[in-house]
Amino acid sequence: MRIDKARRSVVLDPVDPAFYNDPYPDYHAIRAETPVFKWEHYGIWCFARFEDVNALLRDRRFGRQILHVASREELGWPEIPSHLKPFYDFESHSLLELEPPVHTRLRSLVNRSFLSRQLERLRPAITSLANGLIDRFEDKGEAELLSVFATPIPVIVICDLLGVPADMAQQLLIWSHDMVAMYQARRDRAIEDRAVKATVEFSSFMRGYIARRRKEPKDDLLSELIKAEEQGAKLTEDELVTTAILLLNAGHEATVHALGNGIKCLLEHDTRDGIGAGHIEETLRYDAPLHLFTRYALEDIEYAGIRLKKGESVGLMLGAANRDPARFPDPDRFMPGRDPNPQVSFGAGIHFCIGAPLARLEMQIAMPLLFQRLPRLALAEQPTYRNAYHFHGLESLKVTF
Repeated sequence: MRIDKARRSVVLDPVDPAFYNDPYPDYHAIRAETPVFKWEHYGIWCFARFEDVNALLRDRRFGRQILHVASREELGWPEIPSHLKPFYDFESHSLLELEPPVHTRLRSLVNRSFLSRQLERLRPAITSLANGLIDRFEDKGEAELLSVFATPIPVIVICDLLGVPADMAQQLLIWSHDMVAMYQARRDRAIEDRAVKATVEFSSFMRGYIARRRKEPKDDLLSELIKAEEQGAKLTEDELVTTAILLLNAGHEATVHALGNGIKCLLEHDTRDGIGAGHIEETLRYDAPLHLFTRYALEDIEYAGIRLKKGESVGLMLGAANRDPARFPDPDRFMPGRDPNPQVSFGAGIHFCIGAPLARLEMQIAMPLLFQRLPRLALAEQPTYRNAYHFHGLESLKVTF
């Protein structure tokens, strides 16, 4: 890493194993020298302080979408390459990528199903699922927990919530992994082609499944979305398909990382008993599953001495914000009793993660249960992280018990 304080510039390769395995020393160095900086690899201004990240997540002058207020020609953007058009056509209906009023309309349709009081009814099913998964490997003395525990829980739960058959879980995972790879720093034509193929296949499956469910509605979120679409004006079929796929993708991808990172954190700090909500929040702060989130400037803006033109992207460093000593005393120390703990791992503002209550519930059930059932749980080897920045999740999590 090279920091040019005078130019507020940082040269840092996000696919360098030394960085993505432990980015926190670099975050501290950047924050101390130039907390608002041009990350040369991405070519955008980034923010490493909690104060800035928290403020910009809530600042309505910034958004996830820009083409609703400016044309590609106005922004000087080239046309989307033909080989990527199916992916970006799909993304144009994504709740994650939209701004009000469309964002407000779509979010209101799914928000009720993700309220904490609605999700509490899932507690017995999640407990049963976690116990059943542990039953399968408990007598083996060792396991790779990402594949046998951290991955199945979120994907099976979100399938059940939506009403998608759980026996499709493995295929949904493959499609999902291929699609979200478009957002990582390590991206090439092969990754793009797999993402487009997955988008087309996933969308085709979902359209076919929706057609079948129109004839046989059930008590699940997908049936509610179909009903809203059939009532007219609230939801188009393209929005219905994209929303269902987004919930499946987002409903497990970050939670798998959060579970894996959280279990690793508890093991490294020898925290086994009395694991509660405070432990979960602190694992989310200490080792967030997502480290960088971008926004567009929706108008010409000056912020923190930086002049931003309409359409410029900015990078909000969630992982760095969560370790900012100005907001979190002794930030590199794992402190389950930390109070308050305003970690920003789920974002903030109108794009605050809609699935945060579900992710918290899954973690609050699964992690204590794992340690209760396997009291001798220990790391079999030091875990390493995937080369998938801005996602921050483990390659594997091998344990003995």
